[in-house]
Amino acid sequence: MSELIQSMTGFGQASLAFKEYQLQVELKSVNHRYLEMTIRLPRQWSRLEDAVKQRVRSSLQRGKLDAFVSIVRQTAENHVVTLDWSLAEAYYNAAQQLRTKFGLPDTLTIQDLLQIPELIKLGEPSNDVDPLLQDQMLSCLDEALVELNLMRQTEGKHLQTDLATRLAALRALHQSMQLLAPKVIEQYRQKLRIRLQDALEGIPYDEQRLLQEVALHIDRTNVDEELTRLESHFQQFSQLLQAIEPVGRKLDFLLQEMNREVNTIGSKANDSDLINDVVEMKAELEKMREQVQNIQ
Repeated sequence: MSELIQSMTGFGQASLAFKEYQLQVELKSVNHRYLEMTIRLPRQWSRLEDAVKQRVRSSLQRGKLDAFVSIVRQTAENHVVTLDWSLAEAYYNAAQQLRTKFGLPDTLTIQDLLQIPELIKLGEPSNDVDPLLQDQMLSCLDEALVELNLMRQTEGKHLQTDLATRLAALRALHQSMQLLAPKVIEQYRQKLRIRLQDALEGIPYDEQRLLQEVALHIDRTNVDEELTRLESHFQQFSQLLQAIEPVGRKLDFLLQEMNREVNTIGSKANDSDLINDVVEMKAELEKMREQVQNIQ
């Protein structure tokens, strides 16, 4: 059995050291109708977000992905410190005027000056992104994506096995329905004949009228078309389980069509055994749909 079906649930991580930087990427994905990404990067590296999204899109088709990218510089960053000399001079002159006017002692210190708001400003390190660092970060992302996809493939294998088992159960119920359907018609014919005989108490009845009534009942309760379409859906579903492309949406559509046919059979059924098969088949379809929701 192919292992190419992927779940949308997975986790992947990778880390590497480059020059004075330590890089780490963590990826978490769950099921989602489309591909939705939330990328968390350090503020000074936010410009790399588009590159990250582009790389993810080349690897994933569906799922809600949370990506955590950490880029830590191991050495001290080169901050730029600037001093507002005109502001310092203005404060100093004001202090001198106060000392002269009120005869205060000259106790102004460097520590006093450093308390002046806005006197010293700390500049941010350069936001220029080293192209080599960007390449390393994307390589780290690729490693995390490989691990994520391996987990998604492993989970996909379990989903594939479970769906194949449930499809076999559907086929068994389908076979039971095929055997029951003609018996239900014959049982109705016999019951109608007995009712007529009991009601008429030996009086001859119109056999042709009986046949017409049975024919009308057959027309109302015949499920051959629904059973035929179900078999076609089963075959398509089985083929998709072996496909190499994302098939989650197609599988979900087929299950909706199967459920529609089973509902029609249930509305036509006039036999407890046939209705029981319908109930069991609907239960299996519901379980399968829950599983398919997580397939890419």
